[in-house]
Amino acid sequence: MIISLLSLMTPFIIFTCSFLLVPVLMLYVKTSTKRFVLSYVLSLLVVYILTQWIGLYLITIALFILPPVLVMGNLYKRKAPARSVLTAGIVTVLAESLLSLLLGFALGLDPVTKFKQFMIDSIATMPSSIQDILPKDQDWYVGFIVQVIPLYLIFVALFITFVTHGVTRWFLNKTGEGIPGLRPIREWKLQRSLVWIYLVAFVLDLFSKPDASSLISTLLMNAMPLLMLVFAVQAIGFLFFVAHANKWKPILPIVAIIILIFMPPLFIVYSLLGVFDVAFPIRERFKKNL
Repeated sequence: MIISLLSLMTPFIIFTCSFLLVPVLMLYVKTSTKRFVLSYVLSLLVVYILTQWIGLYLITIALFILPPVLVMGNLYKRKAPARSVLTAGIVTVLAESLLSLLLGFALGLDPVTKFKQFMIDSIATMPSSIQDILPKDQDWYVGFIVQVIPLYLIFVALFITFVTHGVTRWFLNKTGEGIPGLRPIREWKLQRSLVWIYLVAFVLDLFSKPDASSLISTLLMNAMPLLMLVFAVQAIGFLFFVAHANKWKPILPIVAIIILIFMPPLFIVYSLLGVFDVAFPIRERFKKNL
């Protein structure tokens, strides 16, 4: 844990942030509550002694990651399903992020305005070659970035929780814990109610005009990318199902993932395939034709 916190002071901060919860979560699962508290407090003291005033910043981060560690750790100890662990972890990280924003506003810090100014200053210091790639209207661009802050928070919560679960589960199972994992991706299936939400958002997005003052526009800016991602994952799951049903090697879904990474505009095509997979009994008919 000490090494993880100190690594935030290195150029590898982006990499280490992804795995910051892993050692703390493993410590919580493998030790008793009293021993965990003792180890945690001692680690924070060591970090503060080594880094002095910077240690306050690191301790704040350590306290921020504590709630998701406790939530996910308790579920691990109960051998709860992976889906429950991931859902609880994502909700906890999101709740903390929103609480941090509200606390910032309550203290008069206005984190959104500070983030907007940070973006403006960052663009101003970029090389001219990069600035030429960005939209000419910088005010609109910065305003757009600010509008999709909720989307960023959701993606960060998803990324951190999934990475933490995957890595921690792998290490814990190596020690004999037997932590349940997710079902194979070919068995994943979204709720049909999400299809209607996607279709309504899709139609509204077609007829809505980009307007910074429009609540509907802001909601769509955040909802559509998330829905497209969810249904694109569903489409990948369907391709894994096809490969498994035909007893093929998983070349088809792997190639599909690679194509999607290098051609992001295809997200809309993949998401529509995912919608059809959820809305219609395609898999059942596919099995009958085998």
